Amino acid sequence: MKRLLTVLAGMFLFWLLFFILARIVFIVYYFRLFTIEGVPGLEIFSLFYHGLQLDVSTACYLLVLPFFILVAQSRFPYKWLDKVQRVYNGVMVVVYSLICVGEIGIYAEWKSKLDYKALTYLRHPQEIATSTSLTNFLILLLLTVILSLLGIFLFNRLFYRDLCDKKRSWATTVIFFLLFPGFLFLGIRGGLQPIPINQAQSYFSRHNLVNQVAVNPGFNLLHSFLESQSYLEKNPFLFYPLEEARKTVNDLYQVRKDTTVSILSTQKPNIVLFILESWSADLVESLGGEPGITPEFRKLEKEGILFTRFYASGNRSQQGMASVFGGFPSLPITAISNHYAKFVKLPSLVKDMKSMGYKTSYYFGGQLIYGGLRAYILFNDFDRIMEEKDYPASIPRGRLGIHDQYTMDRLLEDLDNEKQPFFSTLFTLSTHSPYDEPMKPVLTWGGNENQYINSGYYTDKCLGDFIRKARQKPWYNNTLFIILADHSHNSYRNWWLNTPSYRKIPLLIFGNVVKEEFRGKQVSKISSQTDIAATLLTQLGRKGNNFSWSKNLFNPYTPDFAYYEIQIGCGWIRPDGNFAFQNEAQTFEHQTFPDPVKDQRIKEGKSYLEVLFQQFMDY
Repeated sequence: MKRLLTVLAGMFLFWLLFFILARIVFIVYYFRLFTIEGVPGLEIFSLFYHGLQLDVSTACYLLVLPFFILVAQSRFPYKWLDKVQRVYNGVMVVVYSLICVGEIGIYAEWKSKLDYKALTYLRHPQEIATSTSLTNFLILLLLTVILSLLGIFLFNRLFYRDLCDKKRSWATTVIFFLLFPGFLFLGIRGGLQPIPINQAQSYFSRHNLVNQVAVNPGFNLLHSFLESQSYLEKNPFLFYPLEEARKTVNDLYQVRKDTTVSILSTQKPNIVLFILESWSADLVESLGGEPGITPEFRKLEKEGILFTRFYASGNRSQQGMASVFGGFPSLPITAISNHYAKFVKLPSLVKDMKSMGYKTSYYFGGQLIYGGLRAYILFNDFDRIMEEKDYPASIPRGRLGIHDQYTMDRLLEDLDNEKQPFFSTLFTLSTHSPYDEPMKPVLTWGGNENQYINSGYYTDKCLGDFIRKARQKPWYNNTLFIILADHSHNSYRNWWLNTPSYRKIPLLIFGNVVKEEFRGKQVSKISSQTDIAATLLTQLGRKGNNFSWSKNLFNPYTPDFAYYEIQIGCGWIRPDGNFAFQNEAQTFEHQTFPDPVKDQRIKEGKSYLEVLFQQFMDY
């Protein structure tokens, strides 16, 4: 019995120490980010303690199979069973190393842990490879190899001893078999308390970076996967009786008067929609950003209407597309664009435009297979779709595809021959890592996001060049331009991912078809990408009633609110405050509503998420 316990304890101790080692690798890799966020040294040390209970749970998960092998070894001490133990633990070391280094790889871009939604991107490994520089890719690959080899070496040399010495008695085997599964079970669930532990167990700091690192990556990924499977059978966001939640949401969309302010001088303008990859509001001076990053955008503001409290519904491109073209808010856990049988039931702004006689087109310099975009874009039935493979081979390319200046030039050329009225969308590319735009850096500041702000400068320059050339075209005077982002991105201010400051993005509507009295105006109404469809269709004289989640932003009576998804929960913004709620942990990452309205605002946000997800499930 003693030898069995020694071997089991050795494997348990190995995994706890290996988890600590993996955390140290993350901290060293992102030490500069800890410094930028002003994380006290004591908190860095404390996260190892606060992560211990999830580490114990994860280690117990990993020891389930080795335990049963030990039971077999107690009666049949064959050498090949020891080899099975070593191979199993070696494979798990490699898998865990991949998870940890994968998390390191995505954290700079997504500011989140590796979860089920992020894991779905592994279906397109080329996208991952091309989204990072060769240097970073090689560093991450080297980290994986070193961490894996070091773990395997430590396990085999220091923590595991072969058990093929002798056969144990039946009594020893039975006692070991009956006694220790209970300990493993208690370790997995975190004790005898009514509710098993979850990621919230490791949260202790006001610095969310610290909390993220404290959460065991393997535990987080496993529970994210299990959570993603559970929603197929039951809505995980049932906070209130469903009819009560629906009434709350319906009340949110009620307007005292169905009217609108007409901002256009013509009923049927051409429309050019620029969807800017990863543009944070911090790139735009008028939205609180530093001067000089996007000077061309600032000039265009004088010719139109800038929305100063506009938010991204999600944090991935495919979420942004469904929000803009389908008026459908982004979901936690999954994206509706990943579910063909469901997204075909969404309304389509593009199809509505076609029914009004518009010629439609979609331009992108990359590959639409990334993020599963192609199926959703095809569903919208654009008359013409241009992606990387459709451009001449002679056009210069970066690692992700064709640079923005060349896709914009092609759009400009094609619009000269396009039948009017046209509705044309261009999805930019160059503000996505690895930031290999064909221009030398102009901005010398920005810290950890220097490359990002320089890519923003480049796309802004391309946008300014496009508009200058477009002004010479006969179709320009009858064209409305709409500029917004697909989602936000970390900036030099390093906002936490789930705060409104991070999710804020630009929306600018401009052009000679905008009435002069509205040019240069700013609108502070709280809004999001889902509101584009109803707002645009109303301006064109068609009600957007089939877009049930979309609001007309030029109706003065439209309520101010914006929803955004987070990993397993939601964010909610109103004029009197905001919150971000993590459902699995049943915690608020932040909550700023004053007491008199707090309960009602929480009910609004939770009801919104509940009804939204139920509709997704019902599709």
